[in-house]
Amino acid sequence: MPYMHQYDYIFAIGVIFATLDAFNIGANDVANSFATSVSSRSLTLRQACVAAALCEFLGAVLVGAKVSGTIKNGIISLSSFNKNAGVELLGFTCALVASASWLMIATYKSWPVSTTYSIVSALAGVGVAIGGKDAVKWGWNDAKGIAAIFAGFIIAPLLSAGFASIVYLITKYAVLERKNSIKSALILSPVYFFTVAAVLTMSIVYKGAPSLKLDKLSKPTIALAIVLTGLVIAILSILFWLPYVHAKVVKKDYTIRWYHFFFGPLLWKRPAPEESLETIHAHVPDYRVVGRDDEKKVYSDDGSNHGPGHDHDNGELPPTTLPIEGHDGSPNRAKKIELDNDVEASQGRAQPRHSVPLEQVEVDPKTQIQGLWILPRNLWVIVRYKIPKILLHGSSIDVHAMQNAQGSKQANRIHEMHERANQYPNETEHLYSFLQVLTACTNSFAHGSNDVANAIGPFSAIYYIWSNGVITPTNTPTPTWILAFGGIMIVIGLATYGYNIMSVLGNKLTMHSPSRGFSMEFGAAITVLLASQYGIPVSTTMCITGATAGVGILSSGFRGVNWRAFGWIFMGWVLTVPVAGLAGGMLMGIILNAPHF
Repeated sequence: MPYMHQYDYIFAIGVIFATLDAFNIGANDVANSFATSVSSRSLTLRQACVAAALCEFLGAVLVGAKVSGTIKNGIISLSSFNKNAGVELLGFTCALVASASWLMIATYKSWPVSTTYSIVSALAGVGVAIGGKDAVKWGWNDAKGIAAIFAGFIIAPLLSAGFASIVYLITKYAVLERKNSIKSALILSPVYFFTVAAVLTMSIVYKGAPSLKLDKLSKPTIALAIVLTGLVIAILSILFWLPYVHAKVVKKDYTIRWYHFFFGPLLWKRPAPEESLETIHAHVPDYRVVGRDDEKKVYSDDGSNHGPGHDHDNGELPPTTLPIEGHDGSPNRAKKIELDNDVEASQGRAQPRHSVPLEQVEVDPKTQIQGLWILPRNLWVIVRYKIPKILLHGSSIDVHAMQNAQGSKQANRIHEMHERANQYPNETEHLYSFLQVLTACTNSFAHGSNDVANAIGPFSAIYYIWSNGVITPTNTPTPTWILAFGGIMIVIGLATYGYNIMSVLGNKLTMHSPSRGFSMEFGAAITVLLASQYGIPVSTTMCITGATAGVGILSSGFRGVNWRAFGWIFMGWVLTVPVAGLAGGMLMGIILNAPHF
């Protein structure tokens, strides 16, 4: 093929900044999919990273091609390049440099911005630098122009808020506010499984990989496939999921483990523990937003709370409570367990891990490098301990601790905001934690299909120009390996630096719980998937933000939402347009008009 080797340096710069752009999309944007799950404690940060790795990659590879075509061909008029392949190669490279640089700054500063608007604005700036304002497709342009994309500035949050509010209202009045909320949740949950599975199947069918040609099937076949897939998932949930959660939340079986899920109907006959020890062993996690860390809570042998901030009416222990065992190894239920951050382990009391200063933690000498690093022993320490610690650092951060700046004005405002919201029984919330994980994965899949285009759209154009030496045609397929490359970098971005954006989302915006988070994520997922089907690259940041605001208002009123934080997020959206646009335009203009020998 006629490679343009005279422009190898431009292609190399494009590769570097496309990589950086995809990395920052993962670090900045993927938090939109899993911040609610992590904030509500349905998933740990590491579990969220693993789930995102699978869903983002599959979404990018399977259904990312159509949207990447919008980013690649729908913003700048190809005629403005005057059939000069080198100028087009430079233009897309400058757009990537501007977008990646802005995203890197925003991510470092913990600003959740729109990665879609960043690349679109940068491309628009490049277009103006090349041929003036007429070079940019400002109109609707068959849902591919600037107007269609920026219409999402208003449409995306409103639609997401609407969908999420509907889901939450159904959940609230059909389940949460019922006298027997657990029974209602068990009855209604298979319906949700059917709906979520149908939505995900719809996205795969209508936006499937071109090689599969699923969207070419007849409409009756497509409808049948969607309905049957939803029914299969719903039936599986009845056969396997219902017995499993029934044993946990109704029988209070604290001995059940995750692998018992596969026992299915056999769990209906599984006997509950003879002695109820829920005051010692929590049969379900505690999803409630407990008060400030400086509150002392005392739990007696019946699980009642005699300290301030009493809200544990179900007898579950908070996450920092551990069982106190007697000398024979059995739980000593006669003791009262008093938790405080300054309690010492030598007194035989439970101690939160974060209460021990880092400098006082003993370091295992086996993990330390002694002498020259090149020595065989030190190389083994680096490979065995140091490298895994570095790779796993981003997934080991305590996001909840980062969100709680103890004693600050912000922490007090957040605490007052949380007090306005009702907190529902942990058993009921536990049922929705499964649905929340499923909707988070759906959201992540949608994000991979939609926002991978922000990095690999321009990069695929760069690769096509460099490898073929001609202007990109109007419709060019995006190679699968480029989609996979973008998906991998997005996953790496989340796993290593995604915690930075997660720390400013979640409970800082409004109180989160599995039922609320499920409604937020499902509403945002529906919006993103509908936009992805029509080739409109909406912002997932705006979708999840709108969904969060909608559910927060319905849950605890206008004062139950942190509007100051929402204001900062909105300002980041607004700043993205001029910053990325000016950076891309000025960079392109300076290089095109620079003096040379």
